[in-house]
Amino acid sequence: MSETPASRCGFVALVGAPNAGKSTLLNALVGAKLSIVTHKAQTTRATIRGIAIEGACQIVFVDTPGIFEPKRRLERAMVDAAWSGAREADRLVLLFDAARKGLDEDSARIMAGLKDSGRRADLALNKIDLIKRPKLLELAARFQAEGLFDEIFMISAASGDGVGDLRASLAKRLPEGPWLFPEDQLSDLPQRLLAAEVTREALFLKLHDELPYALTVETDDWQDFEDGSVRLEQTIYLQREAHKGIVLGKGGSKIKDIRADAQAQLEALLERRVHLYLYVKVKKNWLDDPERYAPWGLDFRA
Repeated sequence: MSETPASRCGFVALVGAPNAGKSTLLNALVGAKLSIVTHKAQTTRATIRGIAIEGACQIVFVDTPGIFEPKRRLERAMVDAAWSGAREADRLVLLFDAARKGLDEDSARIMAGLKDSGRRADLALNKIDLIKRPKLLELAARFQAEGLFDEIFMISAASGDGVGDLRASLAKRLPEGPWLFPEDQLSDLPQRLLAAEVTREALFLKLHDELPYALTVETDDWQDFEDGSVRLEQTIYLQREAHKGIVLGKGGSKIKDIRADAQAQLEALLERRVHLYLYVKVKKNWLDDPERYAPWGLDFRA
């Protein structure tokens, strides 16, 4: 009679430069959409934890903000949150966009930071479908020479190629111990915050480069009804009055499209009917308001 394998549980931090594909990878590893995925860099603002089961192991993946050279208060708080997530994790996965032309400054900075702290990591070379194999092998050899990585994985977070192998390998190397979350729980992010992220993603995708970077979305009210549906009221905060017209669109056409997209995503996520109400307000100094940082676990003083 074979022995039941001992349960394992641990935290794995996903770190990398902005737009390396960490949020896409988190969603693929967990098998559900938890983190914003857009063409725009630096859209993940705080650590988002996704929970996956691999055999007898519960893996808590931490999608950190991209690590880059910060210039503003919000950016400093984001980078501080990323390094904090890396320090607290049992294992680290550095994600690198293999389609890039050479090693970028942000990834080099991350590797230097890991070396300074004495941390080792696994490397995931992402977007392998966009690079020819000889160049991919050359890139892998270059990273291997750094002496920093225990394992190197070649993956496509978008297609899922190689993601299962990465998850299985991590599961074998996490510490033995009891699971920290119920088996069917996919994230520890409060639903109000997750709902706000869905709408923020809809804004990015619908407005593209018209969108001012400095906006935020907050869920102000959540009402559950007896028929199983839910009413959500959210406020989109902008820094400038001029940005309001961009978000609203002519005759309110843009905000209607954004609401429709966000509502459809929320209904798929929550598996229930959603009545979404959006309000657009200008709050000029929201980037300097500590209350805007607290819900995301960002340190205003970073």
